[in-house]
Amino acid sequence: MVILPELVLAAGALALFFVSLSKTPPVRIAKSVAVLFGLATFAAALLAFQSKGSLFYGAYAVDSYSQLFKALIGFSLAVLLIFGQNLKGISPEIRPEYYLFLLLSVLGLMMLVSSVELIAIFISLELSSFALYLLVPMRDDRTGSRVQMEAGMKYILFGVMATGFMLYGMSLLYGLTGTTYLKEIIAFLAKGNVQPTVLVAVLLVLAGFFYKLAVFPLHFWVPDVYQGASNETAGFIATLPKFGAVALLIRFLTVPTGQAQFLIELMAALALCSMFYGNLSALVQKDIKRMLGFSGIAHAGFVLLGLLALDRDGYGVAIYYIAGYVLMNLACFLVISNVSREGENLRIDDFNGLYKRQPLLAFVLAVGLFGLAGIPPFVGFMGKFMILTSALRAHHVVVVCLAAINTAIALYYYLSVVKAAYTVEPGEQAGRIAVNPLIQLTGVVLVLAITLLGALPARFIDFASAVVQTLH
Repeated sequence: MVILPELVLAAGALALFFVSLSKTPPVRIAKSVAVLFGLATFAAALLAFQSKGSLFYGAYAVDSYSQLFKALIGFSLAVLLIFGQNLKGISPEIRPEYYLFLLLSVLGLMMLVSSVELIAIFISLELSSFALYLLVPMRDDRTGSRVQMEAGMKYILFGVMATGFMLYGMSLLYGLTGTTYLKEIIAFLAKGNVQPTVLVAVLLVLAGFFYKLAVFPLHFWVPDVYQGASNETAGFIATLPKFGAVALLIRFLTVPTGQAQFLIELMAALALCSMFYGNLSALVQKDIKRMLGFSGIAHAGFVLLGLLALDRDGYGVAIYYIAGYVLMNLACFLVISNVSREGENLRIDDFNGLYKRQPLLAFVLAVGLFGLAGIPPFVGFMGKFMILTSALRAHHVVVVCLAAINTAIALYYYLSVVKAAYTVEPGEQAGRIAVNPLIQLTGVVLVLAITLLGALPARFIDFASAVVQTLH
C-alpha cells in the first residue's frame, strides 16, 4: 500500500511496452490500457492516502504531504487521459509508445514528491523529464510543419541547462554538509553552520524547479513548446509537472539558509518579472496555446507570492493555488483537444460561435478562463485572493499592488476568448462538434471541481497547511 500508485503506473508502463512490441500495434488496446491504468492510478492514490513509510534507506518518504500530491497527480492524469484519448495529433502507429512515455513521466513525478534525498530527487526528476522530452517531437507532421522538432530541441536544451544548475547546487550542498539527505542537511544548517555558499547552492537547486514551474528567467521554452507540441502533450506539460515543482520548492524552502531575507526579496522580484512578462506577452497572442503558455508564466509568479511568507499557511495557499490552476488548465485543454478536428493548433478566432457549435464545451471553456482570470466564484479568484492576503500579511505591500495590476491586465486576453465563443457568429465552415458522453461527463466534473473548490476553500487549505507542518 505504501507505494501502490507507483506500482500501478509501473505495471501500466510495462503493459504498454508489451503492446508496442507488435509490428502493427493495436491502437484501441493501447488507448484502453492507458485510460484504465490512469483511472487505476487515481484509485490507488486514494487507497494509499493514509499510508506512511520510509523506503530505500530513508531516501523515499511516504507521508501525508507526498500522498496529497500523488492524489492530485492521479486525478489530473485520469482527466487528461480521458479527454485526450483520441490523440488526434499523434500518428496511430506510435500511440502505444506515446502512452508508455506518458506514464513513465508521471511515474517520475510520483517518485519526485516522495524523494527526500538529493540523488533520489535527481533521478526522479530525470525520469520524468526525459520521458516528457520524447513526447514533444512525437507530434504528427501531416500538416507539413516541423515545428514540433524545433520545440523538442528547445525543450531538451533548456532542460539540460536547468538540470546542470541544479546538479551543481546539489554538489555544493553535499560538499558543505557531507550528506545528501534533506533532513540531515536541515539539521546541519539549523546549528548555525551557515555560509554564503549555502545560499548559492540553494538558489542553484531551486533553478531546476523554477524551470519546471516556468518562472522567469527560466521560461523561454514555454511558448514554443506549447505551440509545437500536440494539444494533448501541451495539456500535460501545462499541468502535472507543476505539482512536482511546487512540492519540491516547498521542501527546499524549509531549508534554513540564515539569509532568508535575501531569498524572499529574490523570489518577490522573480514573481513580479514572471507576472509582467507573462501577462504583457499574452496580450498580443493569437494562438490559444501560446496564450496559455504565457499565462502559465504569469501564474508561476503568483505561486511564488504564496511562498514569500516562508510559513505553513503560505505553503498551504500555494498548494491550493496550483491545484486550482491545474484544474482550470485541464478544462481549457479539454476544449482545445475536442474543438481541434485533426489535432491542429487553434487560433482564438477558431472558437467563434462555440456556444452554438457545442454549448457544453463553450461553458467549460468559459469556466476555465473565468477562473484563470480570477473572477468569482471560481477557484482562481479565491486562489489569487488568498495568495495576495498571504503576501500582504508578510508586509509585501508593493508586491501585492503590482500583482493586483497584473490581475487586471490578464482580464483582457482571457475574456477575449470568451467573447469569441459567445458573441461572435461561427464561420460558414464551422459545423457542430460531436463529443462523446464520457468527455462531457469529464467536463462537468471539472466545472464542479473549479466551482466548489472556489466556493469552499477552507477545508482544502487547512489540510494542505497541516500536511506541510509535518515536513522534516
